[in-house]
Amino acid sequence: MPPLKYLAGYPAALQHQVRELIAADRLGPWLQQRYVEPHQVRNDRQLYDYTQALKERYLRQSVPLSKVIYDSRLQVLKHALGTHTTVSRVQGSRLKSSREIRIATVFREAPAPFLKMIVVHELAHLKESDHNKAFYQLCTHMEPDYHQLEFGLRMYLTHLDARPD
Repeated sequence: MPPLKYLAGYPAALQHQVRELIAADRLGPWLQQRYVEPHQVRNDRQLYDYTQALKERYLRQSVPLSKVIYDSRLQVLKHALGTHTTVSRVQGSRLKSSREIRIATVFREAPAPFLKMIVVHELAHLKESDHNKAFYQLCTHMEPDYHQLEFGLRMYLTHLDARPD
């Protein structure tokens, strides 16, 4: 069986359990049972509104967002589930900056908790650019189950990767 690239940093015993679930074709049903809640965020406008609502609740004082979209060009294989960028443009004698968040289109069909986790992750980058202790504290402030959801998302991506196309 090929290596579990989304679970590479986890202990071998845990990876072995996941391999057993895959071999028994039980990973998909396990994920469906655990993460049953779908979301209704299907287009870019709904994604922007969803992200803005989370931002208003937890990061009211942070910089404004100009764009939040689903991006089909993000490569999940390169571990880019979402991106945050600052775009600077010169307009006359002023420098205008705008913040953008792009979410991989795999989250259009993913369970609701995974969409929330990735949006929380990208919003946390508005205040903390690095993946440090303060960054993860902010993530768990916005989503208390952040770490469990991150692991669940890695299992979900492993399931998608293991499915025959």
